Amino acid sequence: MTMVWTLGRGAIFTGALLFASTSAQAHVKWFAPYIVGAPPQSLSIVLKDTWFWIGIALVVVFFVLTRLVEISPLGNRVHDALDRSTDVLWKRLDDYVRVTVGAFFVAIFSVGGVYLTPDLRTPAEWVSWLQLAIAACIFFRITMPLAGIGILALWLLAIRDYDLFHLFDYLALGAGVAAYLILEPSKNEKLRSHRFEALRWGLAIALMWSSLEKFAYPDWFYPLILEKPFLTFGLPRDVFIPMAGVAEFTMGFGLLWTPLIRRLSAIALIIIFTAAVWPFGRVDLIGHGLIMAILVAVACDQCRVTHFLPSLKIHLPAIPGGIAAALVVFATGYWGLHFAFYGASGFTGPAMVEKATHSHNPEQPHGPISDTGIGAPPTK
Repeated sequence: MTMVWTLGRGAIFTGALLFASTSAQAHVKWFAPYIVGAPPQSLSIVLKDTWFWIGIALVVVFFVLTRLVEISPLGNRVHDALDRSTDVLWKRLDDYVRVTVGAFFVAIFSVGGVYLTPDLRTPAEWVSWLQLAIAACIFFRITMPLAGIGILALWLLAIRDYDLFHLFDYLALGAGVAAYLILEPSKNEKLRSHRFEALRWGLAIALMWSSLEKFAYPDWFYPLILEKPFLTFGLPRDVFIPMAGVAEFTMGFGLLWTPLIRRLSAIALIIIFTAAVWPFGRVDLIGHGLIMAILVAVACDQCRVTHFLPSLKIHLPAIPGGIAAALVVFATGYWGLHFAFYGASGFTGPAMVEKATHSHNPEQPHGPISDTGIGAPPTK
């Protein structure tokens, strides 16, 4: 009973963090102007932010409490309850994943004019027909690997029009889905057994990487908050944005931890992404549809085995240590690669006199006009 009450208090604390971030998970590049090459905010400013550390502390507390429940007799009962509620879907999880991935590609085929997400626009009509072909290949197990190769091909094609740094946002997720489509029809059961892990890892890495935008470019989110002030639930803007970033990063990290932590992290993220559909509409639903579908698959996963570093993850101190290590790796990668691609002063186009985070957009006129169409919305 004490353990239940302790977990309940942890859930309340973390619920406050999730509440603060519920509507912040719409991908900012889909709804506000941006320039990928703009210099990111210094890491030292991020690390001096009190709200960043409060968010980290809240999540660590919840993860530790969840792990304590997981290793107690109550842990099996919690898993059993989750198994019962998701058993119908678990028994046909491969069918579910195939249908939802196929539906996603039919949806972006119908929308037209994009490679993989709303911000990766293309005038090439044949790209949409390739997406429809990918959906068709998923229908037959023998052609599923072709669909996986097609997804990777779409990402590579986008390099023609967009900065490589920009496309890193979608590399891990695309690779995870492609790996699933290649592994699922395999006759090698040892390889095939890792198909859901590939999905989960791809999504986790994608979430942790994309969450860093909230720390590197908080200015990108200001137009959204000006236009939809209810998103912050009354919280100050500069409290809301870092807390939202922490929630996305740590819940993505949670997808890689022990079975109960990853299932509860998936459920929390499902709530977050579902709530974002109401203020941002159909574009958000289509854009995040694949992510939400994979999160449901993670929540349904009845595997209670930890494959990656199991001897480390059983220890409670590994939770804050793991989060710290993940932050170091991802932040170093994000800021380091940005510096390698754009240099210390960044890049916003040769005609830019004034450096700005946002390029001009007729509907959201924040910042001066940029003449570059790469990594920024069109100016006309």
